[in-house]
Amino acid sequence: MYETDREHLVEILRQKGIKNEKVLKAILKVERHRFVSEAMVHHAYEDNALPIGYGQTISQPYTVAFMTEALNLKAHASVLEIGTGSGYQAAVLDAMRMTVYTIERNEKLYKQTKQLFEIFGIDVFTKCGDGTLGWTEHAPYDGIIVTAVRRRFRKN
Repeated sequence: MYETDREHLVEILRQKGIKNEKVLKAILKVERHRFVSEAMVHHAYEDNALPIGYGQTISQPYTVAFMTEALNLKAHASVLEIGTGSGYQAAVLDAMRMTVYTIERNEKLYKQTKQLFEIFGIDVFTKCGDGTLGWTEHAPYDGIIVTAVRRRFRKN
């Protein structure tokens, strides 16, 4: 249903300089609309970050492609992702046949995304916790990708 939209998105990413065909094939394969709310589905294949609830966003597709390309890893490499969020980045890495370990600090989002992974057969290892502490049981990793930002505001 959204295949033409995914193809168009891949062309946009090519125009923006993404060259790794494995990354582009993964972006083409992963159905981004599955990782956003129903209210955002019509924006799923735009090259924009979108809200996913809990004050978080699904990353802009260009950002996902750029960071994935920068990892420069081969299939079956192990990747630690800090900040699971909606699960889109992990799904892209899984589509590239990476072994993905992903940590999400928000328990509600963690449970929601873990269920999504199970429904769609996305084979990644998940953990709910503080990603700044890493996941030492599976270290060392071939690559680490940080898709989360922890905002702290100071009172002046």
